[in-house]
Amino acid sequence: MIEERSSTWAGWISFAGVMLFVIGAINIFEGVLALMSDESVVATPNRLVLVDLSAWGWTLIVTGLILVAAAIGLSARVAWARFVAIVLVGLHAAAQVVSLGAYPVWSLLMIALDTVVLFALTARWSEALPYDDAGAGRSDAPGDRLHGRLPHEVAQYGPKLT
Repeated sequence: MIEERSSTWAGWISFAGVMLFVIGAINIFEGVLALMSDESVVATPNRLVLVDLSAWGWTLIVTGLILVAAAIGLSARVAWARFVAIVLVGLHAAAQVVSLGAYPVWSLLMIALDTVVLFALTARWSEALPYDDAGAGRSDAPGDRLHGRLPHEVAQYGPKLT
């Protein structure tokens, strides 16, 4: 029995890739802005504090580049990109929990989006892969060779017996 691939799940993976690309681009942009104005003054009730944002800027740039690379990998359905994306999105969600007190609405929206992206990356991954990558329906048995054809081609013309 040949299992069918769902284009819906492929769409979820594409959604996750696009969102990772957008988040990565925003991180890169924020990192560049942090490097451009790398010293900031913060007023507290007791004193003024000078904060150097260089390390934070480089952290955002590196994280953004990794997110963009994972997004490109997801669009190519590469397995390493999925694992990198799952780890990075999980860390991003944890960071949003930390900043929940400072930015409650933004943090809750980001946690919700991270949850949707994690769902897209973890649920039914094999259905989103190209047919040959998942290995379904492929066998070395003489009467069960599909020769790289897609499931709808086999259903339409029948299995090729060799």
